[in-house]
Amino acid sequence: MAETILKVSNIETYYGPIMAIRGVSLEVEEGQMVTVLGANGAGKTTILKTISGVMDPQKGSVTFEGREIQKRDPDWVMRQGIAHVPEGREVFPFLSVRENLMMGAFTRTDRSGVDDDLELVFGYFPVLKERADQRAGNLSGGEQQMLAISRALMSRPRMMLLDEPSLGLSPRLVGEIFGIIRRLNEEQGMTMLLVEQNANMALKTAHHGYVLEVGRIVMEDSCARLMEKEDIQEFYLGVKDEGARGKRRWKKKKLWR
Repeated sequence: MAETILKVSNIETYYGPIMAIRGVSLEVEEGQMVTVLGANGAGKTTILKTISGVMDPQKGSVTFEGREIQKRDPDWVMRQGIAHVPEGREVFPFLSVRENLMMGAFTRTDRSGVDDDLELVFGYFPVLKERADQRAGNLSGGEQQMLAISRALMSRPRMMLLDEPSLGLSPRLVGEIFGIIRRLNEEQGMTMLLVEQNANMALKTAHHGYVLEVGRIVMEDSCARLMEKEDIQEFYLGVKDEGARGKRRWKKKKLWR
Protein backbone atom coordinates (compact mmCIF):
# COMPACT_ATOMS: atom_id res chain seq x y z
CA MET A 1 0.00 0.00 0.00
CA ALA A 2 1.34 3.42 -0.96
CA GLU A 3 2.28 5.83 1.80
CA THR A 4 0.62 9.20 2.25
CA ILE A 5 3.12 11.82 1.08
CA LEU A 6 0.93 14.91 1.64
CA LYS A 7 -1.69 15.44 4.31
CA VAL A 8 -3.71 18.64 4.60
CA SER A 9 -5.65 18.80 7.86
CA ASN A 10 -8.50 21.22 8.56
CA ILE A 11 -6.82 24.29 7.04
CA GLU A 12 -8.44 27.70 7.00
CA THR A 13 -6.87 30.44 4.88
CA TYR A 14 -8.03 34.04 4.54
CA TYR A 15 -7.71 36.92 2.09
CA GLY A 16 -7.81 39.74 4.60
CA PRO A 17 -11.08 39.28 6.53
CA ILE A 18 -12.52 36.84 3.96
CA MET A 19 -12.18 33.11 4.61
CA ALA A 20 -11.22 31.50 1.29
CA ILE A 21 -11.04 27.86 2.39
CA ARG A 22 -12.89 26.44 5.38
CA GLY A 23 -11.61 23.41 7.23
CA VAL A 24 -10.20 21.71 4.11
CA SER A 25 -8.64 18.28 4.57
CA LEU A 26 -7.20 16.03 1.86
CA GLU A 27 -4.51 13.41 1.34
CA VAL A 28 -2.26 12.41 -1.55
CA GLU A 29 -0.50 9.05 -1.68
CA GLU A 30 2.96 8.70 -3.17
CA GLY A 31 2.81 8.11 -6.92
CA GLN A 32 -0.86 9.13 -7.06
CA MET A 33 -2.49 11.90 -9.06
CA VAL A 34 -5.22 13.67 -7.13
CA THR A 35 -7.47 16.39 -8.52
CA VAL A 36 -9.50 19.13 -6.83
CA LEU A 37 -12.56 20.20 -8.79
CA GLY A 38 -14.63 23.30 -8.27
CA ALA A 39 -16.06 26.39 -9.90
CA ASN A 40 -14.04 29.56 -10.37
CA GLY A 41 -13.61 31.19 -6.96
CA ALA A 42 -14.27 28.01 -4.98
CA GLY A 43 -10.82 28.19 -3.35
CA LYS A 44 -8.84 25.67 -5.42
CA THR A 45 -5.87 27.94 -6.05
CA THR A 46 -5.81 28.95 -2.38
CA ILE A 47 -5.28 25.30 -1.40
CA LEU A 48 -2.20 25.06 -3.61
CA LYS A 49 -0.84 28.40 -2.41
CA THR A 50 -1.28 27.29 1.19
CA ILE A 51 0.60 24.04 0.54
CA SER A 52 3.46 25.74 -1.31
CA GLY A 53 3.89 28.49 1.29
CA VAL A 54 2.66 31.41 -0.81
CA MET A 55 -0.14 31.85 1.74
CA ASP A 56 -0.21 30.98 5.44
CA PRO A 57 -3.22 29.18 6.95
CA GLN A 58 -4.76 30.67 10.06
CA LYS A 59 -5.68 27.18 11.26
CA GLY A 60 -4.78 23.60 10.45
CA SER A 61 -1.64 21.87 9.26
CA VAL A 62 0.09 20.75 6.06
CA THR A 63 2.33 17.70 6.41
CA PHE A 64 4.72 16.58 3.68
CA GLU A 65 6.62 13.32 4.12
CA GLY A 66 5.80 13.38 7.82
CA ARG A 67 6.99 16.97 8.44
CA GLU A 68 4.76 19.98 8.99
CA ILE A 69 5.47 22.61 6.35
CA GLN A 70 2.75 25.23 6.85
CA LYS A 71 3.83 28.83 7.39
CA ARG A 72 7.21 28.23 5.77
CA ASP A 73 8.71 30.30 2.95
CA PRO A 74 7.97 29.04 -0.58
CA ASP A 75 11.70 28.61 -1.25
CA TRP A 76 12.02 26.31 1.78
CA VAL A 77 8.96 24.31 0.71
CA MET A 78 10.37 23.93 -2.78
CA ARG A 79 13.65 22.64 -1.38
CA GLN A 80 11.72 19.94 0.48
CA GLY A 81 10.56 18.58 -2.88
CA ILE A 82 7.31 20.37 -3.80
CA ALA A 83 7.20 22.15 -7.17
CA HIS A 84 4.34 24.57 -7.77
CA VAL A 85 3.23 25.32 -11.35
CA PRO A 86 1.00 28.38 -10.84
CA GLU A 87 -2.04 29.44 -12.78
CA GLY A 88 -1.16 31.64 -15.73
CA ARG A 89 2.21 29.95 -16.41
CA GLU A 90 4.42 32.85 -15.18
CA VAL A 91 7.53 32.13 -17.22
CA PHE A 92 10.44 34.61 -17.33
CA PRO A 93 9.55 36.27 -20.66
CA PHE A 94 12.92 37.93 -21.39
CA LEU A 95 14.97 34.81 -20.66
CA SER A 96 15.44 32.06 -23.19
CA VAL A 97 13.66 28.72 -22.89
CA ARG A 98 16.93 27.10 -21.79
CA GLU A 99 17.55 29.81 -19.20
CA ASN A 100 14.03 29.35 -17.83
CA LEU A 101 14.66 25.64 -17.47
CA MET A 102 17.96 26.22 -15.69
CA MET A 103 16.18 28.56 -13.28
CA GLY A 104 14.16 25.54 -12.21
CA ALA A 105 17.39 23.77 -11.29
CA PHE A 106 19.05 26.67 -9.47
CA THR A 107 19.14 24.84 -6.12
CA ARG A 108 20.84 21.75 -7.55
CA THR A 109 24.57 21.03 -7.55
CA ASP A 110 24.53 17.75 -9.49
CA ARG A 111 25.54 19.11 -12.88
CA SER A 112 25.40 15.77 -14.69
CA GLY A 113 21.96 15.08 -13.21
CA VAL A 114 20.74 18.49 -14.38
CA ASP A 115 21.97 17.74 -17.91
CA ASP A 116 20.19 14.37 -17.83
CA ASP A 117 16.95 15.98 -16.67
CA LEU A 118 17.22 18.62 -19.37
CA GLU A 119 17.30 15.88 -21.98
CA LEU A 120 14.42 14.11 -20.22
CA VAL A 121 12.34 17.30 -20.39
CA PHE A 122 13.18 17.76 -24.06
CA GLY A 123 12.05 14.18 -24.62
CA TYR A 124 8.61 14.94 -23.22
CA PHE A 125 8.42 18.42 -24.77
CA PRO A 126 10.44 18.32 -28.04
CA VAL A 127 9.10 21.73 -29.10
CA LEU A 128 11.06 23.26 -26.21
CA LYS A 129 14.29 21.81 -27.59
CA GLU A 130 13.49 23.42 -30.94
CA ARG A 131 12.82 26.75 -29.17
CA ALA A 132 15.65 26.44 -26.60
CA ASP A 133 17.35 29.71 -27.59
CA GLN A 134 14.17 31.74 -28.11
CA ARG A 135 12.78 34.14 -25.55
CA ALA A 136 10.06 32.53 -23.46
CA GLY A 137 7.81 35.54 -24.01
CA ASN A 138 7.67 34.72 -27.72
CA LEU A 139 6.25 31.23 -27.15
CA SER A 140 2.58 30.41 -27.67
CA GLY A 141 0.35 29.91 -24.64
CA GLY A 142 0.59 26.15 -24.93
CA GLU A 143 4.37 26.24 -25.26
CA GLN A 144 4.61 28.49 -22.20
CA GLN A 145 2.54 25.98 -20.23
CA MET A 146 4.90 23.22 -21.34
CA LEU A 147 7.82 25.39 -20.23
CA ALA A 148 6.27 26.08 -16.82
CA ILE A 149 5.77 22.35 -16.20
CA SER A 150 9.28 21.56 -17.46
CA ARG A 151 10.87 24.24 -15.30
CA ALA A 152 9.20 22.66 -12.26
CA LEU A 153 10.48 19.24 -13.30
CA MET A 154 14.04 20.57 -13.41
CA SER A 155 14.02 20.91 -9.63
CA ARG A 156 13.55 17.11 -9.52
CA PRO A 157 10.55 17.37 -7.17
CA ARG A 158 8.96 14.65 -5.13
CA MET A 159 5.56 16.19 -5.84
CA MET A 160 4.06 18.69 -8.29
CA LEU A 161 1.20 21.12 -7.71
CA LEU A 162 -0.50 21.98 -11.01
CA ASP A 163 -2.87 24.96 -11.07
CA GLU A 164 -5.25 25.04 -14.06
CA PRO A 165 -2.84 23.68 -16.71
CA SER A 166 -5.61 23.83 -19.35
CA LEU A 167 -6.42 27.51 -18.81
CA GLY A 168 -6.73 29.43 -22.06
CA LEU A 169 -5.60 26.54 -24.28
CA SER A 170 -7.29 25.05 -27.31
CA PRO A 171 -8.90 21.60 -26.97
CA ARG A 172 -6.05 20.08 -28.98
CA LEU A 173 -3.39 21.56 -26.70
CA VAL A 174 -5.37 20.60 -23.59
CA GLY A 175 -5.34 16.99 -24.75
CA GLU A 176 -1.62 17.19 -25.48
CA ILE A 177 -0.74 18.74 -22.11
CA PHE A 178 -2.84 16.25 -20.17
CA GLY A 179 -1.37 13.37 -22.14
CA ILE A 180 2.11 14.40 -21.02
CA ILE A 181 0.95 14.94 -17.43
CA ARG A 182 -0.43 11.39 -17.46
CA ARG A 183 2.84 10.05 -18.87
CA LEU A 184 4.89 11.84 -16.21
CA ASN A 185 2.77 10.22 -13.53
CA GLU A 186 2.86 6.75 -15.08
CA GLU A 187 6.42 6.68 -16.41
CA GLN A 188 8.25 8.78 -13.82
CA GLY A 189 6.03 7.99 -10.84
CA MET A 190 5.52 11.72 -10.27
CA THR A 191 3.05 12.46 -7.47
CA MET A 192 0.68 15.26 -8.46
CA LEU A 193 -2.05 17.44 -6.98
CA LEU A 194 -4.03 18.93 -9.86
CA VAL A 195 -6.44 21.85 -9.64
CA GLU A 196 -8.59 22.10 -12.74
CA GLN A 197 -11.89 23.54 -14.03
CA ASN A 198 -11.95 21.09 -16.95
CA ALA A 199 -13.59 18.40 -14.84
CA ASN A 200 -13.97 15.92 -17.65
CA MET A 201 -10.25 15.93 -18.48
CA ALA A 202 -9.19 15.98 -14.82
CA LEU A 203 -11.39 13.02 -13.87
CA LYS A 204 -10.16 11.01 -16.84
CA THR A 205 -6.53 11.71 -15.91
CA ALA A 206 -6.35 11.54 -12.10
CA HIS A 207 -6.88 8.65 -9.70
CA HIS A 208 -8.74 10.32 -6.83
CA GLY A 209 -10.79 13.50 -6.65
CA TYR A 210 -12.12 16.07 -4.22
CA VAL A 211 -14.95 18.48 -4.98
CA LEU A 212 -14.69 21.96 -3.52
CA GLU A 213 -17.72 24.23 -3.10
CA VAL A 214 -17.45 27.70 -1.52
CA GLY A 215 -14.21 26.83 0.23
CA ARG A 216 -15.34 23.45 1.61
CA ILE A 217 -14.73 19.90 0.49
CA VAL A 218 -18.19 18.47 -0.18
CA MET A 219 -17.35 15.17 -1.88
CA GLU A 220 -14.41 12.83 -2.45
CA ASP A 221 -13.99 9.46 -4.15
CA SER A 222 -12.03 7.72 -6.86
CA CYS A 223 -12.29 9.57 -10.15
CA ALA A 224 -13.99 6.59 -11.76
CA ARG A 225 -16.75 6.67 -9.16
CA LEU A 226 -17.04 10.45 -9.20
CA MET A 227 -17.73 10.35 -12.93
CA GLU A 228 -20.68 8.06 -12.27
CA LYS A 229 -22.27 10.33 -9.66
CA GLU A 230 -25.33 12.19 -10.86
CA ASP A 231 -24.35 15.47 -9.21
CA ILE A 232 -20.93 15.47 -10.88
CA GLN A 233 -22.45 14.65 -14.25
CA GLU A 234 -24.93 17.51 -13.98
CA PHE A 235 -22.75 20.25 -12.54
CA TYR A 236 -19.31 19.44 -13.95
CA LEU A 237 -19.65 17.17 -16.96
CA GLY A 238 -22.59 18.88 -18.64
CA VAL A 239 -24.88 15.84 -18.68
CA LYS A 240 -28.52 16.94 -19.04
CA ASP A 241 -31.66 15.21 -17.83
CA GLU A 242 -35.07 14.85 -19.47
CA GLY A 243 -37.70 17.12 -17.99
CA ALA A 244 -41.17 16.02 -17.00
CA ARG A 245 -42.54 17.26 -20.34
CA GLY A 246 -39.90 15.51 -22.41
CA LYS A 247 -37.85 18.67 -22.94
CA ARG A 248 -34.15 18.93 -22.09
CA ARG A 249 -33.50 20.98 -18.98
CA TRP A 250 -30.83 21.39 -16.34
CA LYS A 251 -31.57 19.93 -12.93
CA LYS A 252 -31.34 22.50 -10.16
CA LYS A 253 -30.08 20.79 -7.03
CA LYS A 254 -27.58 21.69 -4.36
CA LEU A 255 -24.41 19.64 -4.71
CA TRP A 256 -23.94 19.69 -0.95
CA ARG A 257 -27.51 18.75 -0.07
